[in-house]
Amino acid sequence: MVDIHDEAKDTITQLQHPIRDLQTLLSLLTAPLDALGILPPQFHKYNTHPLPSNSITIRKHVSLIQRALLEHVLPTWDVVLQDNKPDALHLITQYFCPDPFVSSLSVSGELALKAYETILTSQIGSHAINLLEHLAHQYPVDSLWTVIFSQSQDSAVKNVLWEDCVRDVVSVPAKVANAMAERSSEIPLNLENGTYINGVCRRVEVLVQRFSRRPSQGGSVSYLMSKLVNIGAFPPSPPTMRSLPSFWYTNLPIIRPKVLGLSRSNSYCDAWQKLILSIPSSLTLQSVLTSLLASLEHVDSPTDPSTEKRVQVKTEAKLLTAVLGRLSEDENQLWEIATSLILNRDWEESYARIFVCWLAHPDSQHINNKALAAFLELVVDAWSTPVHIKHSLLSRHRYLTSLFLLSASYFSPSSNELEAVVSSPLFMQGIGSYISHLDTSIRRCGMLVAEIIAQMTDKKLVFGDWDGDDSGKPWCRQMRNLIKARDVDADIGIPEASSEEVDIDGSSSETPNTKGTSAVPGKATFITSETGYDSDDSLTGYASPDSSRSASPTPSELEDIEKDPTLSLGVKKVPRPVYLAQLGDLVRGTGMKLGSDQPQEVDKIEMALNHGEELIRKKRGYGTELEENAVNLVYGFLGLHDNFDLAEFDEKRQGIMNALIACAPRKAAPALIEEFYKNQYSVDQRHVALNALVIGARELASLPVPPSRIPEEKTKFPSKMLPQRLHQQYLAASQGKTTLLPLMVEDLSRKAIDRGKEATEDKVPEVVREKRLTIKKTPRISEVKGHFQQNDSQPKVTTFTDIAAEYFICPLINHFWLFLRDEQTREGRTSQRGGRQKYHSAGTGLILNPLVLSQLLRALSILVDASRNAPEWLAIIAPDSLELAVTIGTRPVSIAEEQTEEQSTEAAVLTSALELALIVLDGCIESDGGKSLGLDHTTLLFGTGEWAGAVFAKLDKGIRIEGGGGLNEVKLQRAAAGVLLKVDELTSRWKRSMVDTR
Repeated sequence: MVDIHDEAKDTITQLQHPIRDLQTLLSLLTAPLDALGILPPQFHKYNTHPLPSNSITIRKHVSLIQRALLEHVLPTWDVVLQDNKPDALHLITQYFCPDPFVSSLSVSGELALKAYETILTSQIGSHAINLLEHLAHQYPVDSLWTVIFSQSQDSAVKNVLWEDCVRDVVSVPAKVANAMAERSSEIPLNLENGTYINGVCRRVEVLVQRFSRRPSQGGSVSYLMSKLVNIGAFPPSPPTMRSLPSFWYTNLPIIRPKVLGLSRSNSYCDAWQKLILSIPSSLTLQSVLTSLLASLEHVDSPTDPSTEKRVQVKTEAKLLTAVLGRLSEDENQLWEIATSLILNRDWEESYARIFVCWLAHPDSQHINNKALAAFLELVVDAWSTPVHIKHSLLSRHRYLTSLFLLSASYFSPSSNELEAVVSSPLFMQGIGSYISHLDTSIRRCGMLVAEIIAQMTDKKLVFGDWDGDDSGKPWCRQMRNLIKARDVDADIGIPEASSEEVDIDGSSSETPNTKGTSAVPGKATFITSETGYDSDDSLTGYASPDSSRSASPTPSELEDIEKDPTLSLGVKKVPRPVYLAQLGDLVRGTGMKLGSDQPQEVDKIEMALNHGEELIRKKRGYGTELEENAVNLVYGFLGLHDNFDLAEFDEKRQGIMNALIACAPRKAAPALIEEFYKNQYSVDQRHVALNALVIGARELASLPVPPSRIPEEKTKFPSKMLPQRLHQQYLAASQGKTTLLPLMVEDLSRKAIDRGKEATEDKVPEVVREKRLTIKKTPRISEVKGHFQQNDSQPKVTTFTDIAAEYFICPLINHFWLFLRDEQTREGRTSQRGGRQKYHSAGTGLILNPLVLSQLLRALSILVDASRNAPEWLAIIAPDSLELAVTIGTRPVSIAEEQTEEQSTEAAVLTSALELALIVLDGCIESDGGKSLGLDHTTLLFGTGEWAGAVFAKLDKGIRIEGGGGLNEVKLQRAAAGVLLKVDELTSRWKRSMVDTR
C-alpha cells in the first residue's frame, strides 16, 4: 500500500531543487495549500496535480516546505512571482502568514506558529523580514496563545509549546537587528526593538481582558511576563527613546479608563492582580513593581493641598489598587517587595502621597489602619537611621519626612499607633540626631516631625521660628497645610471622556471636525477671489473646438495593449531568468535551431543585460550556483557585441562583468585573465575586461568604486558610496572605458608623491620648527559605534587580500610573459618575409599595442595598490610587478622595434610603467621601510633608479618622446621624478646593508 505522505515528500523534494518553469512552480505551491484548505480561490486553476486532503500534516511537512521556500524558491523566483498576475507571491506568504479570510481556521494559526520557528532558525533575509512584519501584525502573541491552548493536547505539551512560542516571539527584534546590521540597512519600524516589544506588551493587555471573562486560563501568561522582564520591557524609569520598550508606559493609557470609568469591571482588576501575583520569581516581581511605580503620573507640586492635586493622587492610588490589589501584610511577597521599593529607592517627593493613599485603600470607606500601622513602623526605622540622617540628600530627607507625616495624619490623635511612635527609642534617637545636624534645612525636617507628632499625642513641644523664606521654612509650612486633610477623602467623580480614543495599536483616532476647520498641515491652500481672476493667465489653455482625431493612448493604455495576449499570438516572450544557467543560455545560446515562434536573439540579449547584474549579485552566497556558472558567464558577456544598438549596452555589460569579479573572484578572475590574452577580442572588449578586474578587486578590498546600477534593496551586498567629489569624478569617467583607469592611477601616483614630500619635510629645519610651533588641536569626542554580534553560521567573507596574488596579479603577470614569448617567437618565424606576410605583434588592436598595453599597466597598478596588505605582497607581488614595469619601460616588446635605428617606448606606455614602479616603491616603503626590496632585490632596485634617471635626463634636455607632449609630457616627467625620489629614499635608508661583503 502506497503511503499518502509520499506525494507530499515528493513535492518538498521538487521545491528544494531547481524548478523548470513558472507553471510547474505554481502547481507545486498550490497543491499543499489546497490540501490544507487555505488556498485562495483565484489560484485554484493552477492546482493541476492536487494532493489528498490528509496528505499534508503540520508537524511533519510544514516546516520543511517553509524552509524550502525561504532557502530555494524565494531567492530565485521572487521577482517573477511578484510580476505574475494575480500576484503569485501571495501563495508563498500563505504558507507563513495566511490571509485574514482563513485566519479563523486552526490550521492558519498552526502555520503561523511554525513560521516563527522556521524563519528565526534560518538565515534571515529581506523576504524573511517582510514575512515577520506580516506575522507581527496578523498573528500576534495573543493569537498564538489561542492556537496553542485551544488544542486537545496534554497541558504539559501545551506549556512546552507556549514556552517555545514566547522564546521565538520575543527574539524577533534581536535576530532582525543582527541580520540588518550585516547588510548595513535600516530596520523596519514595526520590527524595531521598542516598537515591536511594545506591541507584544499591548497584546498582554488583550489576554488579560480575555482572562477577565475566563479566569481559569490566565496562569500561562506569567511566563511571558518573565520573558519581557528579561529583555528589558520593564525599565526602572520611563523610556526616553523610541528604541526603549516599556510595558506600563504602553498599557497604562489603556488600563486607566477601564479601571477608573463607569464601566469598571472587577473581574478585569482581578485578572491583573492574579497575573502579577502568579509571577514565581521575586526578582521578576520586583522589576514589574518598580516599573509600574515609576510609570505613575507624579504630582507637579508635591505639597499642593488643592482639590485638583488630591484627586490626582487618589486616582493614581486607585490605579495601583486595581492592578496590584490591596497592600497588606497578608500578601507577604507583595508586601515585602512593595515596602522595600517605597523605602529604599529614591523617589520624587510627590510619590509619597500616592504610596500612603494606596496603603490607606482608596476604594474602601474604611481606612486600612493595620497596613498603615505596619508601614509607619517601617518608616520610623528608616527615618531614624543615623546613616540616613548623616549622608542622605535634602530631597531624600523630605521624601521620608513626607511619608512619616502623611502616614501619621491618617490616625486619630492620641491613638495607640501614634503613642507607639512617641515611645519608640529609635524615634527619640532620630530626633536628637536631626536637631544636632549642621544643615539647617535638614535639621528643620526633624524639628517639624517632632513638633507635629507631639501635638498629635497631646505633648507640649514648640520650637517656634517657622516664619520666613530661609532654611526650608516654606516647605515646612506647606507640609502643615497638606496634612490637615487626607488625599483618600477626595471626591474623584466621573472622569471626563478623552477626545482621543486609543486603539489596540496605540494610535489616536479623531472624529472629523472635532478640531475645528483648520487646514491639514503640510498642504498648501490656494484661495481665489470672487471674480475668478488668476494673475497667471499664461497657464490657461486656448479655447478650441474638439478635434476629429481620436485621443492618443495614455502610457497605461499602451502598457495594457502591450500585455494583451491576443496581439502577440505566435511570438513567445523571453522569460526572465531566475537561474544563472538560464542567464548563460540567453547570451551563449543552446546550439539549437530557433523556430519561427521562438524569441529573437535581440530579445534574449536585452533580457540578459537588463537582469544579469541583479541576478548575479542575488546569487552571491547562495550555495555553489554562482561558482558553477561564473566561467560560462564570463565567456558569454565578454564576447558580446552591440549588433542591435541596444540602449545602455556598454554600461549594463560592464556592470555584469564587475559583478562577476566581485561575487565569484576565484572562478571569474582567472577565466577573464586567460581570455584577455587571446587575440580574438577587440580593444573595446579588452578594456571591459581590465575595468572589471579593477572595479571588482576594489570592491572586494572595500575601496571606493563607481556606484552600481542596481539599487541596494534588490541585492544583498552593501554598495560602497563615494564622497561627492570622487563620485562626480568617477561617474563622469565611467562614461568612457578608457578614462576611468588613468584617473585612478593618477590619483594613486599623486598620493604616493605627496607621501614622499611629507617624509622629506622632516629633514628641513625650518619646516620642522614651524610644525613644532604649531598649536595642536585637541582631539574631539567621536561616537563609538557598537559592534553587532554576527552569527557563527554566516560564511566567511572573501577579501581581496586573501586572493590578490593567486587569482589576480600573478595570473595577469605570468600570462603576459607567456604571451610576450609566444608573440616574439611568432615574429621571429616571419621576420624574413616581406609585406603582409610579416607578423607584427604590436599591431593595431593587439595587446602589445600602446593603447592596450598602457591600459594593462594601469590596471596592474591599481590591483597592486589594492593588495598592499596581502601576505604575498613583499615577497612576490612587489618584485614581480616592478620587474614587469622596468622590462616594458627599457626593452622593446616587438622585434620590429629592435630593428629600428631609434628605439623609443611610447610615452603612454612609459608613463604607465613609471607609475606602476612608483606605486610599488611607495608600497614597499609603507610596508617595511623598503627593507625587503632593498636587500633581497638590490639589482632590481638600482635598475629602476637608472631607468627613471635616464628618462628624467632625456626630458630635462628637451628630448621629445614619441606620443608625448602637452599634459602627457608633464605626467611622464612627474612620474619619473617620483620614482627617483622613492629610490633615493629607499637606498639612503639601506645603503650600508646593500654592500656585498662576500
